[in-house]
Amino acid sequence: MPDRGGGPTGPRMRVGRPSRRVRTLLMTLGVLAVLAMAFVMFAGFWTDWLWYRSVHYSSVFTTTLWTKIGLFFVFGLLMAAAVGVNIWLAHRLRPPLSAMSMEQQSLDRYRMGIAPYKRWLLFGITALVGLIAGASASGQWRTWLMWVNGVPFDQKDPQFHLDVSFYAFDLPWYRFLLGFGFAAAVLSLIAAALTHYLYGGLRITSPGARATAAATGHLSVLLGVFVALKAVAYWLDRYGLAVKSSDFKATGNWTGLRYVDANAYLPAKTILFCIAVICALLFFATLWRRTWQLPVIGFGLMVLSAILIGGLYPAIVQKFQVQPNEQAKEAPYVEKNLKATREAYGIDGTQVSEYAGTSDTKDKTKLRDDADSTASIRIMDPNIVSPTFQQLQQMRNYYAFPTNLDVDRYTKDGKDQDTVIGLRELNLNGIPKNNWINDHFRYTHGYGVVAAKGTTATAGGRPVFTESDLPSKGDLGTYEQRVYYGEKTTQYSIVGGPQKEIDYSDDSGEKTTSYKGGSGVSLSSPVNRAAYAVAFGEPQILYSGAIGEGSRILYNRTPKDRVEAVAPWLTIDGDAYPAVVDGRIQWIVDAYTTTNGYPYASRTTLGDTTADSLTATNNQRAVVAQQNRVNYIRNSVKATVDAYTGDVKLYQWDTKDPVLKTWMKAFPHTVKSKKDISPSLMAHLRYPQDLFKVQRELLTRYHVKDAQTFLSGSEVWQVPDDPSNKSGNAVPPYYLSMKMPDQQAQAFSLTTTFTPNGRDNLSAFMSVNAEAGTSDYGKIRILKLPTSEPVDGPKQVQSQFNSEQTIAESIRLLSGGASEVEYGNLLTIPLDGGLLYVEPVYVRGGGLKYPLLRKVLVTYGGNTAFEDTLDQALNKVFGADVTTTPPGDTGTTKPPTSSNPTVQQALEDAQKAFTQGQEALKKGDWTAYGQAQKDLQDALKRAEDAQSAAGKPSGGSKSGDKGSDKNGSPSGSPSGTPSSDGSSGSS
Repeated sequence: MPDRGGGPTGPRMRVGRPSRRVRTLLMTLGVLAVLAMAFVMFAGFWTDWLWYRSVHYSSVFTTTLWTKIGLFFVFGLLMAAAVGVNIWLAHRLRPPLSAMSMEQQSLDRYRMGIAPYKRWLLFGITALVGLIAGASASGQWRTWLMWVNGVPFDQKDPQFHLDVSFYAFDLPWYRFLLGFGFAAAVLSLIAAALTHYLYGGLRITSPGARATAAATGHLSVLLGVFVALKAVAYWLDRYGLAVKSSDFKATGNWTGLRYVDANAYLPAKTILFCIAVICALLFFATLWRRTWQLPVIGFGLMVLSAILIGGLYPAIVQKFQVQPNEQAKEAPYVEKNLKATREAYGIDGTQVSEYAGTSDTKDKTKLRDDADSTASIRIMDPNIVSPTFQQLQQMRNYYAFPTNLDVDRYTKDGKDQDTVIGLRELNLNGIPKNNWINDHFRYTHGYGVVAAKGTTATAGGRPVFTESDLPSKGDLGTYEQRVYYGEKTTQYSIVGGPQKEIDYSDDSGEKTTSYKGGSGVSLSSPVNRAAYAVAFGEPQILYSGAIGEGSRILYNRTPKDRVEAVAPWLTIDGDAYPAVVDGRIQWIVDAYTTTNGYPYASRTTLGDTTADSLTATNNQRAVVAQQNRVNYIRNSVKATVDAYTGDVKLYQWDTKDPVLKTWMKAFPHTVKSKKDISPSLMAHLRYPQDLFKVQRELLTRYHVKDAQTFLSGSEVWQVPDDPSNKSGNAVPPYYLSMKMPDQQAQAFSLTTTFTPNGRDNLSAFMSVNAEAGTSDYGKIRILKLPTSEPVDGPKQVQSQFNSEQTIAESIRLLSGGASEVEYGNLLTIPLDGGLLYVEPVYVRGGGLKYPLLRKVLVTYGGNTAFEDTLDQALNKVFGADVTTTPPGDTGTTKPPTSSNPTVQQALEDAQKAFTQGQEALKKGDWTAYGQAQKDLQDALKRAEDAQSAAGKPSGGSKSGDKGSDKNGSPSGSPSGTPSSDGSSGSS
């Protein structure tokens, strides 16, 4: 260092290489870092492989993995070779001497700087573009598998007469190849141009020619390749018109060719294809001519043609030919769209019938009887009564029911019964103390099914449980009750080892168990434990003493997650539902095959069409595939997930679906035959809600078959908003057993209503037979109401309920104090030419935290009733002289009479107590109401005891009705006991 002062200089500081110890330490740290990153990557791969092997779907993992690896290396190498060869060739074609201009002198420094590293630089650039291209290509594994395994639809598009499989399976792959080709051409052109510039083949400011002959020929060939690919793009665009989406003011969303497409864009694309081919040949010709004059002229002509022929000409045709006579011009293409859309969404077999909307039947007794035989009217709303299940059947805080329960049907005494059902699943938020052992080892599963009749309630408004208590018992018999896999089970558990699990608790204390299901992944191996410790970010898995011989880790435990994992090519319905099948709790999951490549079929966004008032207010009720835009959908697979073992089974449901056949070729032996579905499982399969909602949204427009009517928009319907809540979202479809006018018997059905666009009166009623195994399963029936005589729609009916003075006053009384009124599902039922509306009314009264059924609203033919029971409301509406239902049952079952005087007197006392209770309720006299409830319980108990002594069934409380006593009050007190705020416990 220079001396900056006058004193002596010190010894010079020598800057040298780090010591050997430092170098060794740094090298060791580097190796350890690389090994750590490698193990993290290995852990993710290894745990995935172990999981797929544990569920016996390892072929899905290997097929997907090898497909991704193959695409990665093939297209990565192709891209690397394309860019690398062109860089090498540009370097090889460099001029021997460069003009000594300022530009070249500046570039000389760069040339000299990279000279020692040219090979490494070339390798780095090609490796980088190869990695990016390979990663992008590996994401196209679905496109590749569909292309290589595609099977024909045996249906041809009306324009080009090609099989639909070309658009669904082939065209997406060709478009990917074309996009890859464009990327390779552009990157090669950029890389070659930069190399030519760096080594003097291209000059910007140097004197003389701007490019050497070699550079001119090289870049011209690359430009020729680019233009040739553009020619291919023009040719594929012709077929792309059949699946092109556009806005059409007459219909909104539109897919397929319109008049301007067929008569302007289609010939324009053909002309542009020819021009692009000629232009590409001109670029290739520069290899001999060594001038860009003709190629540049050709390229300019192509650009000008694209503007004039591809843009201006179609606009002129649209303006001066189509708009003056749009309906006549577009009608033939609308007919193609109508036919294709109806076929693609499975609504082509929809039966549309005219329906009067008003009844001519004068016999009130017949109408009353028909009301019972037409439908099993469900007054237990599965979207309302979950808190009631929670309060009466939760038993322990670490159990919970879903916010929305499910509707199924079970057979009792040879008759099908609509049943509201839910599982008592694990709720970790309710365990006494949260820690790692409790969360993952001790509290691992839920326990038991709780089910209630859908058409009946107790005198206190509670569900009539057919399966209840802990352990659950009732009509479902003996079955494995432990729920290790469920909708609420979202985190991992470690089971089967030295740590015992809490099974359930009863009056005698906690019962423990150890999982014997055999599912999950073994943690006996230290490698497995280390891999899961890394994958889950939980180091305790590696060294915890709670893990030992036999320990297994369970994860991916929701039914939706498991089916999505083993069948990633399926779109999963938003609502899995449980059923007891052959002694097991099985989650049933509906799955769809979809494509957006069906020619002429209009596209829909599944996330939008499957949303309704329930999905808007409940995060647990998911919608299917939020942003997935499709124009073909089939419920092609029914899947089951065992709630105890987690075993996943996929069953082929739609045996004609070509998309499913394609995936079954790609993943053989993963989907079982439809014949393998057992009769007991078939009894619980149903038509899926999300598919129904997609179809009903399409049918708001596509119920018409006439192009002129479709274009006029005069017959457009809309799905009404849910009138029972303030969400402003569409009314959900409802399951119930009913029969349409052309059916001979009730069938488990899924129903909805339509109103005219922008109006509230009813325009149509839609029903689909949802009962699997029947001959007309999936048949859609629409009853079309007359436009000349408007019929009240759901919103108007709800408004009518709310506006009638007597009903409004009763509602006001019910909602007095701390009580809150909740409206249940507003059911619409076609009956003898008219429409019967039924809506249960629930009350959360006083200190109760759960709703109880208090009233039933019924209207038919302008007559409205607001009564305590469904039977009473139906009797009042139809003015029929029918025996009043006893207070022990608010459903549709008529009471038997008894010759036993003791029983008869007890029933009369019960009726008297019930009437006194209702009068007290209207007056707000909670003390009198509580006393009346006690008298009612005493009378029913006397009737039951007397009837039991006589050896006959009781006419009061049924054997399956535990809600009046045991389940009537969660604390064990009588239902009439006043709560802490002074109100009756059942208010």
